[in-house]
Amino acid sequence: MASDRQRYDPFQQAMSLRDAMDRLLRESFVSPGMMFTTTGEVNLPLDVLEDPDGYVIHASLPGLRPEDVQLNLQGSTLSIRGQAPQTAEEKGKTYLLRERQQVSYARSITLPSPVDAEHASAQFEHGVLTLTLPKAEAARPKTIKIGSAAQR
Repeated sequence: MASDRQRYDPFQQAMSLRDAMDRLLRESFVSPGMMFTTTGEVNLPLDVLEDPDGYVIHASLPGLRPEDVQLNLQGSTLSIRGQAPQTAEEKGKTYLLRERQQVSYARSITLPSPVDAEHASAQFEHGVLTLTLPKAEAARPKTIKIGSAAQR
């Protein structure tokens, strides 16, 4: 007697132990570069380089567009905020897996010396924000010429 009905297997939809442990570890721990702030934003990891003329800052903002990022420079304090626009739920769609979340990024950093905001520049390419911040003229190193007493 052949039947079109399949026998119920209670383990068919069960997660393997390995998958369950991977998921538990992923959801329980946060990688060091992605620390969440008290507001639920991701503490944006930065690379800050300094040379005698200024600073170059690299920030990874995956999934964002340039218009999703706000920069604020006040004195020597730089604030970066970014948030992807909310997407409307797709009607009539059923997610089998949904791990990509709407993440907002925020970070403030105080640089060692004042910055010339008038000559600052920003580029955004492939999810990486690159800021070039020249030091204010008063903060740049100066060369003092040494004269001899015989020249008087």
